[in-house]
Amino acid sequence: MTTRISDYAQRVWYGGRAGGRWLSPLSALYGAIVRCRRLLYRKGWRRSCRPTVPVIVVGNLTVGGTGKTPLVIWLVEQLAAAGHRPAVISRGYGGRAGRGPLHVTATTTPELCGDEPALIARRTSAIVVVGSDRCADADAAIAQGATVIVADDGLQHYRLARDAEIVVVDGERGFGNARLLPAGPLREPVSRLNDVDYVLTQVATAQNGDTFSLRGDELRAVNGSERQPLSALAGHSVVACAAIGNPARFFDRLRGAGLELQTIALDDHATANQFPLKELADRTVVVTEKDAVKLSGSAHASLWYLPVSAEPSVDARRRLSDLLAGLVPVESPA
Repeated sequence: MTTRISDYAQRVWYGGRAGGRWLSPLSALYGAIVRCRRLLYRKGWRRSCRPTVPVIVVGNLTVGGTGKTPLVIWLVEQLAAAGHRPAVISRGYGGRAGRGPLHVTATTTPELCGDEPALIARRTSAIVVVGSDRCADADAAIAQGATVIVADDGLQHYRLARDAEIVVVDGERGFGNARLLPAGPLREPVSRLNDVDYVLTQVATAQNGDTFSLRGDELRAVNGSERQPLSALAGHSVVACAAIGNPARFFDRLRGAGLELQTIALDDHATANQFPLKELADRTVVVTEKDAVKLSGSAHASLWYLPVSAEPSVDARRRLSDLLAGLVPVESPA
């Protein structure tokens, strides 16, 4: 049922199909709630908490994947390289952390903390904290020594005050039919972009301007240390499985490398037991890195994942570096 609803949403939201107008009254109600809630915080009628360190929010206006997690990892790496102690706080969607705060390490299971936090903890040396109360999460991260906080997917969480907002846009799908939920994919109106500090668009290849791309050309074994170039599977029949917000992008990347694909798109944040690996025991299977964190320990003999990294354009790298430096300048040695 969930997959059927998701397929319908993709056809109506992004597929150019007519439909969904019967949901317009619900979208109008949702929009009124969004505007009212934001106004309450802007006027100070509802209070925000302000952590004692700078807060950078990375989010999007749409439901679904936009490449936000790789960008968060890139930001964390830049902050760490500049001498800061960054922390990432997240809702931990799909995990069982509840209100939290839960401190996530490289060994924390995604069933407990969610897919993205587990991935970030394994890819970086950042402090990672998850929970539904981002103010408590921020306090917990600061108690662990964080000097700057990156809030992953916290654009609409107005209770947490922020010093900068970065919005990530899918350059291929854009804003779909530009309608608010549930008639469209928007969490907030497109006009919300007028108030953020920086808008960054993910494109297939990083171009001049405010863009970034995802790069990755090496496959790694989900279990074990084996590695091989993605090109090594060119011309081979492979099963690609993905439980992410926009699986088509992942499949296109593999096809672009010459792989002959059978594709299986699962619901975003699908659990490990929803991957049909037993039925694919005699096939080579490639999954995303986000999915790989859930599948470690699988007995599948040929299970690979493709790690990707954000690569901002020259212009975007300069803009982001200036933004970070303005928020958390590096102190000169005494």
